[in-house]
Amino acid sequence: MPTITSRGADLLVRSLADAGVDTIFTLSGNHIMPIFDACKDAGIRLIHTRHEAAAVHMADAWARLTGNVGVALVTGGPGHANAVGALYTAAQAESPVVLLSGHAPLNQLGKGAFQEMAQADLAAPLTKASWTARTTDGLGEDMARAFATALSGRPGPVHVSLPTDLLDAAVASPRMVPREAWLASPVVPSATVLADMLSRMRSASRPLIVTGPALLTRPGRVLSAALAAATGVPVVGMESPRGTNDPCLGAFADMLAQADCVLLLGKRLDFTLKFGQAPALAANAAILQIDADDNEIARSRAAFGERLVAACVADAVSGAQGLMAAAGGLSGQTDTRPFATAAEHAVLGDPSVQNRADWQHAVHAAIAYRPAAWATATAAAPDRVHPAAAFRPLQALLDSHPDAVLVVDGGEIGQWAQACLSAPQRVINGIAGSIGSALPFAVAARLAVPDAPVVAVLGDGTFGFHGAEFDTAVRHGLPMVVVVGNDARWNAEYQIQVRDYGPDRTVGCELLPTRYDQVAAAFGGFGVNVTHPAAMESAVQAAVASGRPACINVMMEGLAAPTIRRG
Repeated sequence: MPTITSRGADLLVRSLADAGVDTIFTLSGNHIMPIFDACKDAGIRLIHTRHEAAAVHMADAWARLTGNVGVALVTGGPGHANAVGALYTAAQAESPVVLLSGHAPLNQLGKGAFQEMAQADLAAPLTKASWTARTTDGLGEDMARAFATALSGRPGPVHVSLPTDLLDAAVASPRMVPREAWLASPVVPSATVLADMLSRMRSASRPLIVTGPALLTRPGRVLSAALAAATGVPVVGMESPRGTNDPCLGAFADMLAQADCVLLLGKRLDFTLKFGQAPALAANAAILQIDADDNEIARSRAAFGERLVAACVADAVSGAQGLMAAAGGLSGQTDTRPFATAAEHAVLGDPSVQNRADWQHAVHAAIAYRPAAWATATAAAPDRVHPAAAFRPLQALLDSHPDAVLVVDGGEIGQWAQACLSAPQRVINGIAGSIGSALPFAVAARLAVPDAPVVAVLGDGTFGFHGAEFDTAVRHGLPMVVVVGNDARWNAEYQIQVRDYGPDRTVGCELLPTRYDQVAAAFGGFGVNVTHPAAMESAVQAAVASGRPACINVMMEGLAAPTIRRG
């Protein structure tokens, strides 16, 4: 049967292809078959998952690593409902995801249509915008609006429901969508306010710039490093639900508490900053804020009062770029004075410059700090591996490529991984604090950065959410190394119960010591079991050499997550 080339589905897919979309994460279903058919002609790759939430998680990781919109496509009704929960993780990570969901026909609504559901209403609380398409000819405009909304201001997910009668209908007169309609609309900051902020930070003894998730994407990290170099002020990104106790940031909490001037650059004032209260932030610290949402600035003003000495509305990227321009404009060139020699300090006649250099180095040292005892840590229980010992052999793999990706899920094992491992690119569960996303994240990472190694660390509880995505990785030929920390329990909850109620009142945290390596092998991947730290290095080498999606099941000592402090 010849392919129809004039349907709404074809208009939608051609619009996506013209906007540069070459990959869609999806799970098939009745309502979206016209889109699947149209993708065959448009050359868009469909990554077919085993659960709708996994498709959204993959789109989320794709967006964070590429800086482009990640597209997830699911069927209507229960398929849409399965996908919605994953939007929360993307929203908290400020990830520009567009969820496209099939939908009951418009001409059957209210009549008991198959899988009829108020889908847009269901997704609305977790998205920047959520709506149901209403015309076939306007599907291209719907897509452009979704992309621009996801990218603009504080990035985040957008949902569009696609009624099947619109997808199947003939296109009469499609409305042309200009390329600029797909792009972010920058919220440009006031140059005067930025100059004032930069002056205040340079006058401070211990200034900090704290960013949110929007500047922790792959391109965002590059911009953050450039901002630190241009201003001479340490730039620290926060994206962990552990907030100031984020183990990836070492002893940063100690430095944040000492800062006398803090710029929140796209970073919400929330629980991760202890709502700005002392001792997380010094009681006398001056606060500056750049945020795309004036409601966030209003919340900070209510919390800080007169201590919020300067603020402006702008998106994080525009704010960072504006500060860099201000740094060049104030000094005539990019300000590199914090890195000057002692003799140059004297010539500059600015004794505070050396102090700022010392402060910057102290912040970097605090973030890099890890307890020396970790280097030789061993498990107290037999046939178990201490987390620090398990992760040491993985660092060499992450150091082997300039674009290597570390994916880390939540829970206690995730915190140990973030504390012990570093990589050029990182995707974690984020401020949402959700678990279960690591395997889908790793699949998307392998697609987004195809030539680099991908290492994912997750717990045994997490494996149960999306373990079947090993099948997705095998089908699509995506080798990666997945380390499962297996302590046979929901350890984060167990640690809470022990701490708050006592060791004799733990309940509902038990799991079986399942061989997850064998589960991965059953899906066609590679698996190896580790019960001793000496076997970890060879296990990593065997996993890489297999050329397949690989699972290293490590029988792990169930320790509480580390809280890193010096002294």
